Amino acid sequence: MYMDVVVFAGIATVLLTVAFFIGVGVFIVRDQKAHGDAQKEKNLKTGEKAA
Repeated sequence: MYMDVVVFAGIATVLLTVAFFIGVGVFIVRDQKAHGDAQKEKNLKTGEKAA
């Protein structure tokens, strides 16, 4: 297969997109671990039900 600049740009775009979504996922998991318990306690104090 002929490797042109467009092919390299496409591969780079796909890899950067995958890296972005992995980064968002890692951020969400870390944030949930850091703030998840506080939100549960707040919901219990106010009488709200868990989702």
